[in-house]
Amino acid sequence: MVAATSLLGNATVSLNDVPVPFCRVSGREVCLSNLGFPLKLSVEGKLSSDRVTRKWIRRMSRGCFKVPPEKGQKVEIESDTGGEDYFDAAAVTAKKYPEHLVVMVNGIIGSASDWRYAAEQFVKKLPDKVIVHRSECNSSKLTFDGVDLMGERLADEVLAVVRRRPEVRRISFVAHSLGGLVARYALGRLYGLLPEIESADTTQNCSTEARIAGLEPMNFITFATPHLGSRGHKQLPFLCGVPFLERRAPQTAHWIVGRSGKHLFLTDKDDGRLPLLLRMVNDENELKFMSALRSFKRRVAYANANYDHMVGWRTSSIRRQHELPTPNFLVKDGVYPHIVYVERDNNKNINWKDSSIIRSQTMDLEEEMIRGLAQVNWERVDVSFHKSRQRYIAHSTIQVKSYWLNSDGADVVFHMIDNFLL
Repeated sequence: MVAATSLLGNATVSLNDVPVPFCRVSGREVCLSNLGFPLKLSVEGKLSSDRVTRKWIRRMSRGCFKVPPEKGQKVEIESDTGGEDYFDAAAVTAKKYPEHLVVMVNGIIGSASDWRYAAEQFVKKLPDKVIVHRSECNSSKLTFDGVDLMGERLADEVLAVVRRRPEVRRISFVAHSLGGLVARYALGRLYGLLPEIESADTTQNCSTEARIAGLEPMNFITFATPHLGSRGHKQLPFLCGVPFLERRAPQTAHWIVGRSGKHLFLTDKDDGRLPLLLRMVNDENELKFMSALRSFKRRVAYANANYDHMVGWRTSSIRRQHELPTPNFLVKDGVYPHIVYVERDNNKNINWKDSSIIRSQTMDLEEEMIRGLAQVNWERVDVSFHKSRQRYIAHSTIQVKSYWLNSDGADVVFHMIDNFLL
């Protein structure tokens, strides 16, 4: 039995009496929507979130809906492995399970809710194609723990999701800000794990193709991710390029954001090794960072060309300063008004001997990371909110962290989905 509280008043109902096409289980509450009014059910007595979650999953998989759900109607389930899954209700009841798993990863001090809008649009536009998992193993202050520890947690979460959903065959990652680095680390751990994944398809286990968590890798997409770290001139834009502040930032970042700060500013030297971000542009022993990246059909870097006060244009687009498009090349797209430049697989004419670029140790590290990441092709999508009222929060607007505050980034999300490789 559960006690229900809504705009209509209080009531006590049985879980068996609630025909709900959209539910979310959290702790001792079952939150229901799509019933015409907001409803929150608080469980009477102690009832574990895991047990309630599994119960709802079983009931939905058996078709517990008294009214057949319409195509495109989303279902949100908080999984017992952490994070939340979005998928189409009609596909589930028809037992046409989506085979493409999309893992969405939040940035620093973020949470799974940061990707709510994008996850909803994915399911709405590709209702029977994708199941979206919004990771929650690295949220809030846990994002201060360092890229490596967060990457290990993400890898464990992804493996748990894959084991729980044996119907999925393909996998993609969509990550924001620091989450892009975390996802890249996790890929190194997940690469080539096909023999360890239980699958009903015995022929898949015989495949020699590269796999991520036992699945076929498709899209690896980052939004405003500091691929080259935050160290260097204007790589952390809110410092305004002031030399004194940029020299002090690497020395003090770990006081604010812990080990993640050391990784971002390349000041970590664990056991005398090179900085982690530098090691991640090559394969390292059992961690196949670049082999994992290379296995994806597409790699895309969305970058704010201006007004992003957290991540610079160079580091988020994986370019040198002279490779950034000049203003006369930036054009406004009629369909996606904030997409101003798209560069596809353009790493063939790289000038490795541009001595004007390599001027300091910091630039040497940056150059080495660019060369490492350029071992694979990238699509670079430049975004500008120059004429938007939300331009000063471009770092969040690019992913539509909150539709109320960041709605102008919706066309960027649609651009990602419309070009998504299924």
